[in-house]
Amino acid sequence: MKQLATVLLFATVAIAAAAQTPATPSANPLVTEAKTAFDRVKGNILKAADAMPEDAYSFSPTKDERPFLQVAAHVADAQAGGCSAVKGGDPVKVDAAKATTKADLIAKLKASFDVCEAAFASATDATATDTSKGRSKLSRFYGLVAHNQEQYAIMAAYMRQKGVKPPTAQN
Repeated sequence: MKQLATVLLFATVAIAAAAQTPATPSANPLVTEAKTAFDRVKGNILKAADAMPEDAYSFSPTKDERPFLQVAAHVADAQAGGCSAVKGGDPVKVDAAKATTKADLIAKLKASFDVCEAAFASATDATATDTSKGRSKLSRFYGLVAHNQEQYAIMAAYMRQKGVKPPTAQN
């Protein structure tokens, strides 16, 4: 019995020590931090688009504001353009503004997030902090995160007005 208790004690200590051991440092910590912020808002936007009932996609609090579908489409179109510019090459268009259904919009959102995933994957700290062409890629990444957070806040407000709990309000 003492041997079992000793083994369990050592296993517990080993597990606790492993949990406190910091993760392997990233080769590109600046890009990794930006990507972490991007992933957080990406998850919230996709969950919001999924949680909002399709019949509420046309909801707008006033006639002067975009309906929910157009807010989400704006996210997709803006980030596809922005991320394809960061990555370089031909601009990528997902034409989310043409989406008419929830399923179509979510597919276009996912396609735009794929464009951004490729942009992040192509960046290193050295290339992301280069300012020889004006604004750095890192600045553009954080601009994208800020823009997406602003649009998510709008989506969350619309959700609350329709009686749907936004992802960041769920526990």
